Amino acid sequence: MSQPGKSILLVDDDQEIRELLHTYLSRAGFQVRTVGDGAGFRQGMCTEPADLVILDVMLPDEDGFSLCRWVREHQRLAQVPIIMLTASSDETDRVIGLELGADDYLGKPFSPRELLARIKALLRRAQFSQERGSEVVAFDEWRLDMVSHRLFHLDGEEVILSGADFILLKLFLDHPQQILDRDTIGNATRGREVMPLERIVDMAVSRLRQRLRDTDKPPRLIRTVRGSGYLLAANVVPYSHG
Repeated sequence: MSQPGKSILLVDDDQEIRELLHTYLSRAGFQVRTVGDGAGFRQGMCTEPADLVILDVMLPDEDGFSLCRWVREHQRLAQVPIIMLTASSDETDRVIGLELGADDYLGKPFSPRELLARIKALLRRAQFSQERGSEVVAFDEWRLDMVSHRLFHLDGEEVILSGADFILLKLFLDHPQQILDRDTIGNATRGREVMPLERIVDMAVSRLRQRLRDTDKPPRLIRTVRGSGYLLAANVVPYSHG
């Protein structure tokens, strides 16, 4: 079941891939735009932001990593789901993409059917978040709007979260003071079998700690429980302006 009217922006320098995916995803009910380089992607996102982005790592003018970082640094675009297309044999590409905030990745060559399944999963996740009623929770020195995904520190700074960051933080906030094992975290962050699960989980937790300024040794807020997993050492309460 696709989501009618949802838009996808694909950037890939391979014209054959662009044409193939444009046809395939359009038939699945999506509005698809394709560009062949980073400049076209930036212009396209500024003119008309897409509901989901597919980024190839290798581009003629700049790589997909810099484009992923650019999206995550802009408040208006930061929550757009990103799927990165990477060389199937290069694990480094996947590691970098996840660290920069990509929500998922797919190695080339890939099945269009698998790409479509991942697109639908990410859009369902985004839609579920948007449909929730207004809810802001407070924990430690932070407050998080569960609808807009906006994270604020007590000093007023707003921290931009990627989709993957938000999903992991929400998982911890739903289970405060509880140990979450790596399988649970790995499933929530959509880790793939081509990379060791522990590495995916550790990268995701490390990135979230940086967002939360939780950089003490050992970390104070998201604690490592040796041999078991991770634990959010904070109470979570509804946020009230009063």
